[in-house]
Amino acid sequence: MRTSRRIIFALMLGAAPVAGPGFAFDGAPAKPDAALPVVTQPAAAAVNAHALKRTAAPATSAPDPSLNSLQYAAEGGHPIAQWRLGRMYADGDGVIQNDLRAFEYFSRIANAHAEDSPSAPQAAIVANAFVALGRYYLNGIPNSKIKADRDRAREMFSYAASYFGNADAQYDLARLYLKTPDASRDDFRYGARWLGLAARKGQHQAQALLGQMLFNGDRMPPQHARGLMWLTLASDNAAADEAWIKESYNRAFKKASDDDRAMALQMLEHWVQGRREY
Repeated sequence: MRTSRRIIFALMLGAAPVAGPGFAFDGAPAKPDAALPVVTQPAAAAVNAHALKRTAAPATSAPDPSLNSLQYAAEGGHPIAQWRLGRMYADGDGVIQNDLRAFEYFSRIANAHAEDSPSAPQAAIVANAFVALGRYYLNGIPNSKIKADRDRAREMFSYAASYFGNADAQYDLARLYLKTPDASRDDFRYGARWLGLAARKGQHQAQALLGQMLFNGDRMPPQHARGLMWLTLASDNAAADEAWIKESYNRAFKKASDDDRAMALQMLEHWVQGRREY
């Protein structure tokens, strides 16, 4: 995590405006890649080769030997190779983009490793496979048997969030509850709970959404200082294409009083020191 005392100084000095639209609660979820554990299987060499190769090969080129190695390892049941191939097909990285193929590789991981221990070396990959499947179920895959199914998506996110404690799943699950049409008080309570868990684990999108809700008083009394604290943390870790987070932080900073900023600064100092009770 890049968060350090420099963001505390940024809070004291203010932030330069960031160009780009503010998407409020509609920040698109990221598609994080799992940190791959070190292994001695033949798939490892192919995984490392593809991690360094970011340019897609022309469709007419000869088959990549490392791709063949990944496919061989994946057919042998290696979750790392299956994950890498799933991400490659999802992103069109070195292969023709194919969401259905990606879905199939992620499904293999979920079906074979759902009951693996959360402390197992491949646990992060398994959890992220459930997250990827949940995101496919949210919108479906055109021209395939995979149709949009929010209930099924919720099942995928819930499992990864509760059993594996995956922060991205907790964020996606929170958004499902909070964005449910005519969300009940219980929906809001469940969503806020999952959002808080993800934010405390450092999931910056969850920090941004939680910060928005607290600062604006969305279905709760406003807590400007606490909301600004979360938005500052989120802004420091936002990717270049996440303008909605930067915009949310800038708007909150401009609206905050001097007292709010001082209190947020104190909370940030506690966070940096490891006192994360917020």
